[in-house]
Amino acid sequence: MKKVERINIIMRYINNRSHFTISEIMKEFNISRSTAIRDIREIEAMGMPLVAEVGRDGGYFVMHNSVLPDVRFTDNEVKALFIAFMATRNQQLPYLKSRHSLAEKLLGLISENQQDDLVLLNQILLFEGTNPNNPDLLDLSDLPHPMLEKLIQILLLDRYLLITTEEEKVIKSYPIYLLHLYKEKSVWLIEGFDLNEEKRRIFPVDHLTNVKPYPTKKRLSKKKILEKLSKQEEVNNLVLELGPKAIAQFKKYHPLKVSISYTNPYQTTAILKTFINVNMPEELTEITNWLLFLGGDIKVREMPEEVLEVLKERLYLYYP
Repeated sequence: MKKVERINIIMRYINNRSHFTISEIMKEFNISRSTAIRDIREIEAMGMPLVAEVGRDGGYFVMHNSVLPDVRFTDNEVKALFIAFMATRNQQLPYLKSRHSLAEKLLGLISENQQDDLVLLNQILLFEGTNPNNPDLLDLSDLPHPMLEKLIQILLLDRYLLITTEEEKVIKSYPIYLLHLYKEKSVWLIEGFDLNEEKRRIFPVDHLTNVKPYPTKKRLSKKKILEKLSKQEEVNNLVLELGPKAIAQFKKYHPLKVSISYTNPYQTTAILKTFINVNMPEELTEITNWLLFLGGDIKVREMPEEVLEVLKERLYLYYP
C-alpha cells in the first residue's frame, strides 16, 4: 500500500474512534512502530486535532468540536465505489434515491481525469442485470418494494414488529421478532420468530401491507426466543460429499442457509449438511432443482426418501 493511501485510511480509522493507540495502528495496518509514529505526526501536521494522553496505556483522541481536514478518495477507492454501484444496479436495493444522489455527489468530488476513467469503465464493464444499450452509471432504476425502506427504518429502532400481509386477498397480522432480512432469488424475505405460534417463519416483503413496532407488554424476551429456537433446531437429513465441479456450481448459487465445509486444504472436496422439510412441497421442489444444478460430482451420504424419489422422477424425464 502506498504511503498516501495508508495515511488516508488511517485518518478515516481515527475519525471513527474516540480513542486509539500506536499499538492498535501498528496491528491494524501491519506497520512498524516508527512508521506508525511518523504517520500520526504527518496527520497532525495536516491539521487533525489529536491530543496525546500521557502514561503507560496512553494513546490519542480527537478533540471535540474541532474541524477535521478533508479526507480525499484515492483513484482506486473511487473506482471501487463506482464499480460497486455498477454491480448492484437493478438489484432492487433499498435507499435507491439516496444511492443516486450519493453517486452524483461523488462524481462532483473527483477530478476530470477520474471522471474519464469512470466513463471508460462504464463503457467496457457489464454486470448481470445491466442494459448494454443504456449502461448509464447513474441509472439505478429498479425500485424495491415500497415497504422495504420503512421496514428497515423501524427495525433499526425495534426488532419486535407487528407485520400485516396480504396474499390472494387474505389479510393477516403477525407479531414477530425479526431475525434476518435477506434477499434470495431476487426476492426480499423476512425471517422472524412468530410470537404467537412460537416458531420460525418466513415472510416475503412483497406481501407486506403494513409494519409497526409490537407493544412492549406482550413481548417475549430475546433470550427466551433464542432458547426456544435452539430447541427447535432440525436434525440434518441431507448429507452430501461435493467434488470440485459441484463446489464450483455451489459457488455460483446456493440457498442462503446452506453452507459447506471443505475437507482438504486445496478446497477441492467438501461436505454439505442441511435439513429438508419434506412436508413442504415448495421446499422439496426447490432443493431437487438445486441438486440437479449441482450436477453429478456429488456423493450421497444421507438423503430423505422423498427427495430421492423426486430426483428419480426428474432424471427419468431427461433420461427415460
